[in-house]
Amino acid sequence: MFVSKKPKPQSRIDCLIGAGTKVTGDVVFSGGLRVDGEIKGNVQAVGDQPSTLVISEHARIEGEIHVSHLVINGTVIGPIHATELLELQPKARVTGDVEYGTIEIHLGAVAQGRLIHQGVSAKSVELKLASTN
Repeated sequence: MFVSKKPKPQSRIDCLIGAGTKVTGDVVFSGGLRVDGEIKGNVQAVGDQPSTLVISEHARIEGEIHVSHLVINGTVIGPIHATELLELQPKARVTGDVEYGTIEIHLGAVAQGRLIHQGVSAKSVELKLASTN
């Protein structure tokens, strides 16, 4: 019947930036990345492959993020580009513009900035009023 051609989120975490770790500079990864520490720099997934970034409750990222799937429960300061799915969990704090394909916002999450949907543009349909007799 219907076939979904969207890539599945990366369910495996390939790399961890642990609590107490501070990274200064850009981070480029493939697959899955979990951040429990701090990053001051941009975070970007390699190419068009499915990627997942998980930002835990005590994590903090200051910089631009480009990934396909993003789960935030910590703090992000900077623009976000999540081409497929963005999930803002209860302790998420986002400051900056957010571009997303699909978004899920839990009670308690805070986003300060513009939320911009980046889906397939819908066709404009002209509706005509039915005649009343």
